[in-house]
Amino acid sequence: MKTIIRILILSIFVLSQSVYAANKTGTVNLKEAVGTMRLDYFHTGNSKQEFFSVDEVVIEPHPWAGNPNQPIDTIPRGKYLFEVFDLKSSKLLYSRSFSSIYGEWEYTGEATRVNRTFHESLRFPAPKAKVQVVLKKRSYSEGFKEIWRTEIDPAHMFVNTGKPRFDGEVFAVIENGDPAKKVDLLIMGDGYSKKESAKFHADVKRLADALFATEPFKSRQQDFNVWAVLPNSDISGISRPSTGVHKDTPLALRYDIFGSERYMLTLDNKSFREIASQAPYEFVEIVANGETYGGGGIYGLYGTTSSDNDWSEYVFIHEFGHHFAGLADEYYASPVAQAMVQGLAEPYEPNVTANTNKNTLKWQQYVKPLTPIPTHWDKEAYDVYSNKYQKRRREIRAQKLPESIMNELFAANSRFQKDLFSKNKYKNEVGLFEGANYEANGYYRSEQNCIMFTRDQNFCHVCSHAIEQIVDLYSK
Repeated sequence: MKTIIRILILSIFVLSQSVYAANKTGTVNLKEAVGTMRLDYFHTGNSKQEFFSVDEVVIEPHPWAGNPNQPIDTIPRGKYLFEVFDLKSSKLLYSRSFSSIYGEWEYTGEATRVNRTFHESLRFPAPKAKVQVVLKKRSYSEGFKEIWRTEIDPAHMFVNTGKPRFDGEVFAVIENGDPAKKVDLLIMGDGYSKKESAKFHADVKRLADALFATEPFKSRQQDFNVWAVLPNSDISGISRPSTGVHKDTPLALRYDIFGSERYMLTLDNKSFREIASQAPYEFVEIVANGETYGGGGIYGLYGTTSSDNDWSEYVFIHEFGHHFAGLADEYYASPVAQAMVQGLAEPYEPNVTANTNKNTLKWQQYVKPLTPIPTHWDKEAYDVYSNKYQKRRREIRAQKLPESIMNELFAANSRFQKDLFSKNKYKNEVGLFEGANYEANGYYRSEQNCIMFTRDQNFCHVCSHAIEQIVDLYSK
């Protein structure tokens, strides 16, 4: 009965009258609210040029869940940055940095040959008067530069205030207080049939438990609310085009993004946003119902994982590191679909670097005086083994062998890594370990091992600090 009551409460909030203030019993108090405005737009272009056009402006059904005390992004970590200005006074009202699917696609080979259009959204506190929304893009050499702006009149007749259609479940997983004072994580399901609701509930609990068993999330759990949304699906599982499997699911989540068999995203941003708007949220993880290994994570957009793989908990946490804190991948042996930026540009992500000057390192405060820079690890042995491992991985996928065979390979690889890393003198040191950011040479990570490098279950010191900064931005 309590679950039913919570679902009803989450479904009936009136935008102009209420804001969430959940107490320990799960009930909600009503008070003055700020609405949630969403600017939906089309992002079109190729590897050399891009264009923008407005789709529509939407008022979402739930009040703004963001932290009213920190409307300005002080730690921008994404490829893009948007700013909302009061049109009359030019006062900056809100800003957030983010990355996008387009921002990755423009580095693929396809982007050099054709144009594509991606649907994207910007969410911010609903303004009372006209505003100017300015979109900027990061240049490695010049910082953020404006690429588009548009004016919004919240009183315009075409601002969409209608409640989106929804068939499914909304429920609370962890309630620690008013969303405006907490980090609000939304876990969504895709490819769960109507008969698999109980499975989704169990999957959500298991994955949330794994996240909050991992530091620094474990120590900061009280700063989070976790909500869940499950749109009903007529079928079980999601699309995997490389195997000829195509399914019409509510979120249109699928594998094989950019031709990478394990990369899992949805390109249907409109459906994603309308379904997500059924609950308060700032961050999202989408869980695909199935066992095939895969996932993805984009800063400020969402993360994804499959539900039933042996490594689902690891993928959930790893991809949340990308989405939540803007962490870069620290691995370099696995194939990726995107081409890298030419030259050794200094990455804007907090956990990788091309800088070898000990006195100016991003993480110099964690480096002990006697730790050598760069820092030794047995990279040669790692690379020899990794080449064989990647070859076998490609063979398993090409031969369409059972997922259990791939899991066995992953487990053997993890055992090798654990044994190799245990022998290093600097295994517990923060330093400068070569190999990161998809490159074997020239880019460095801060520790020998981290969940952003291997299937380890721990974040390194630098990644942990970067995560806590985001928690503080949304909860303090």
